[in-house]
Amino acid sequence: MVTIKQIAKAVGVSSATVSRVLNYDPALSISAAKREAIIETAEALNYETPRNRNRGAKRGTVGNSADDRLPRLALVHFLQPSEELSDPYYIGVRLGIENRCRDLKTEIVKVYHSDEFPAPDLLQEAACVIVVGKHSAREVAWLKANSRHLVFADFNPRRDDIDCVFCDLGSATRALLDELDSLGYQRIGFIGSFENIDGHSEPHGEQRCRSYIDWCREKGRFDENLLVLGNICDSGQNLRLETGYMLAQQLLAAAARPDVILTANDNMAIGAYRAIQEAGLSIPEDIAIVSFNDIPVAQFLNPPLSTVRIAGEHVGEAAVDLLLEQIAGRDFNKKVIIPTRMIWRQSSRVPELKTLVAAQ
Repeated sequence: MVTIKQIAKAVGVSSATVSRVLNYDPALSISAAKREAIIETAEALNYETPRNRNRGAKRGTVGNSADDRLPRLALVHFLQPSEELSDPYYIGVRLGIENRCRDLKTEIVKVYHSDEFPAPDLLQEAACVIVVGKHSAREVAWLKANSRHLVFADFNPRRDDIDCVFCDLGSATRALLDELDSLGYQRIGFIGSFENIDGHSEPHGEQRCRSYIDWCREKGRFDENLLVLGNICDSGQNLRLETGYMLAQQLLAAAARPDVILTANDNMAIGAYRAIQEAGLSIPEDIAIVSFNDIPVAQFLNPPLSTVRIAGEHVGEAAVDLLLEQIAGRDFNKKVIIPTRMIWRQSSRVPELKTLVAAQ
């Protein structure tokens, strides 16, 4: 059984650093090359967290029979490696796929985003393809035409002939806004990003942003000054932290600042924390923060962050399971929605029922 200490020795870093990298801690100051070396070393040594070891034990003999195995799998990612390494959520999706494939003794070929389509032979030889993240209609059609068994993870291509697994972030956003409204928040700000697909930017296309706008308009409370968006897709940089910081500064400069800020992901929330604290304001007394993802560092912020938990690893695992069903002969397509869960912490007011449950 490989240990964190062995990985640390192989890479030449501390055990604490390895642990924080493998737990997707975006606040860790480490070069992209060193982070990648740790992840690749862990994969090469077949390291599994205690959670995944227990999960594998519960599965028993899965992967021991020929019927439970997958042919060679191609993993097509919409991000470049440096971008994925800066996003704990997408690391979780990929590790969910890889851990499930390890159980099934399946070889994975990774294909990361570039300006060109991958070689058709690569997909056709792989037999099974999982595509992670957002792709244009043109890309979806090309991938469908060149894949025998295809599943999209963390993206709904809105086609009835393609399997996909995703979280309904639009519905989760509306549910969170309803909770914030019930808690008495009136001026709800939003920090998010542009929807970028196939080189085209759609300002309000991202589902959390779209749901926020629709909800506010239905309530007669939409204020364009409370909505700020940035581009988080520039490669080679962890811009989500910096983007959250800069966008939060814009909200704080508004004539009437929000009493709560909803950020599209936890990395942006971390940046917003810094902007709020530099402005001499207190969280949540002066301004509250809520977010999405529930990355491991969220519970260690000061104050701990209220955030919607999105189970990236479960998205990845379910994508592999859909491929197994396809190979077994399923002759209809599936769309699987992985539920989200709101984790209330001290960065905002907490619904009374949630407070009572937590106290028991």
